[in-house]
Amino acid sequence: MEFLQSINNVFWGWLIAGLLLGSGIFFAVRLSFPQIRYFRQLFSVLTDKKKSVNEKDISGFGALCGALSSQVGTGSLVGVASALASGGPGAIFWMWVTGLLGMGISFAEATLAILFRESNKDGTYSGGPAYYISKGVNCKPLAIAFSISMIISMGFFYPMVQGNSVILATKGVIDINPLWISVILVSLVSVIIFGGVKRISDFSAFFVPFLSISYISLSLFIILLNFRELPIILILIVKSAFNFNAAAGGAAGYTIYMAFRYGVARGLFSNDAGNGTTPSMHATAVVNHPVTQGFSAMFGTFFTTMIICSCTALTILLTGALNSGQTGVELTQTAFNLGIGDWGKHVVFVAMVLFGFKSIIADIYYGEVNLHWIINNNKATYFYRILCCSLVMICGIIPVETIWELVDFSAAMLIVFNVPALLILSKYVLFVLQDYVLQKNSGIKDPKWDYKSNIKTLMMNKSSSKI
Repeated sequence: MEFLQSINNVFWGWLIAGLLLGSGIFFAVRLSFPQIRYFRQLFSVLTDKKKSVNEKDISGFGALCGALSSQVGTGSLVGVASALASGGPGAIFWMWVTGLLGMGISFAEATLAILFRESNKDGTYSGGPAYYISKGVNCKPLAIAFSISMIISMGFFYPMVQGNSVILATKGVIDINPLWISVILVSLVSVIIFGGVKRISDFSAFFVPFLSISYISLSLFIILLNFRELPIILILIVKSAFNFNAAAGGAAGYTIYMAFRYGVARGLFSNDAGNGTTPSMHATAVVNHPVTQGFSAMFGTFFTTMIICSCTALTILLTGALNSGQTGVELTQTAFNLGIGDWGKHVVFVAMVLFGFKSIIADIYYGEVNLHWIINNNKATYFYRILCCSLVMICGIIPVETIWELVDFSAAMLIVFNVPALLILSKYVLFVLQDYVLQKNSGIKDPKWDYKSNIKTLMMNKSSSKI
């Protein structure tokens, strides 16, 4: 445990965080700040009512909701609470920075996922980093290394932290053996994951909007009750982000290093920008142009970090729950208890169960996509699903600190393998964005991409135009 923690301190001290934020700045500059220029377009996917031509097709909105299933998960409740408990209020500032810069990274990931995806026999699509690394970078060893990391992290560690968080939330409100909670959770998860990606998408498209709006509404109610204190809290967040000396706050003293380390790490856990998870879901979307799904990916990162995570953070800080000495889901439950009374912990319990449930579904699917890329065998896929569910069953007996360290380590590995590939392939992202903008400027309301053409051939035969 101490050895793993030491490694994570090296990775997340400056190395991984610097790589993540540096690549965010790179894409912001190279793509001319798409998170600002196209901010209005990010919301167009929410009103897109186009019907699929084939019943097996997955819409851009469906793919977005599927991606949000992992993004808007326990990281939005537990991850934020963990960042505050370990890094103080300043961690939220760095979480916001990670989210804003991560929007450009998410745009690149989703766009590349569409460009280099492959069609399946059942009419659906598969894609993600393994596909664009092997086909775009032409480096199969790197793609294999990423896939193995994804299979282990998303299939084993991430679902375990989700399941553990659900169990901890349940302990606070129901006197029941944790094993029964695991059994019920795994049973429900199995119904969805054994139904395939279409069932995951349909379930998410119905479930994610309802759950997210409900959680935001209740959080805003608590924030509005403490509205007068909001300016003070916002100033505290900014000041604490640049606090070079330890200062009393909560149960410990916080420094800029701690704020930066936990703010970036937990920010990534919440929005997944740069770790290569959500591209697998975005690759399934049937859209006219890759850029439109890139906008969807940016919306997902913005919505998760800047809205959902901010609601949790402000609720904890405004209610004074940070001074309770609690961490994780217990801290979030304390905040809601202080904000709306004793039934607040029941609200968090319900949110944790539902958030954790859908996150486990998405995480296992991401691991499954990469397993399919390495071993295209249905028996291997079924065995993998059973193994993942089995680990969720026993997650309640593993210390939560150990699971979080495993998650941080695996996330670092994903970034090390994925981000360099994104930087190498950035020329394709720019080319596709230019094509979209040129069509828009020509008066085409709904730009279309020629999916029959190879992106590399197009770039060789056609010089890109400046936006």
